[in-house]
Formats: sequence, structure tokens, C-alpha cells
Amino acid sequence: MLIKALVVILLIFVILNLFRALPALLKGKQAQPLSHFLGKRLLFSVVIFALLIVAIAAGWISPNPRPY
Repeated sequence: MLIKALVVILLIFVILNLFRALPALLKGKQAQPLSHFLGKRLLFSVVIFALLIVAIAAGWISPNPRPY
């Protein structure tokens, strides 16, 4: 259950950074460049993917069975 909560929190951070990058994209100039927020989003996405792979390999979570 802790792994699922951690994945949900990281997904919220991904969405938050996406919305924080929106003003930088629309206005053009800000204190932090657009790549700062998008880089964080990419980092969180890679961490989520790696966490899911490790959790599946360790048997902490199980993927849905195939439909066929």
C-alpha cells in the first residue's frame, strides 16, 4: 500500500510541475526557465517508472492479468 501511495504522490508532483511550467511557457520570461520545471517532471516520471519496475520485480505489486 505504501508503494501505491508513493506512486500517487509522485504523479501529483508531475502534474504540479506541468502546471507550474505553464506560466513560463505563456509569458516567456520568468525567474526560472521552462526547462527547470520540465526537467523536474521528467525526473519524477523516471522515478515512477523505476519504482514500478522494482515493485513488480520484487513482488510488492502485481500487474493486471492479460485479457486473453
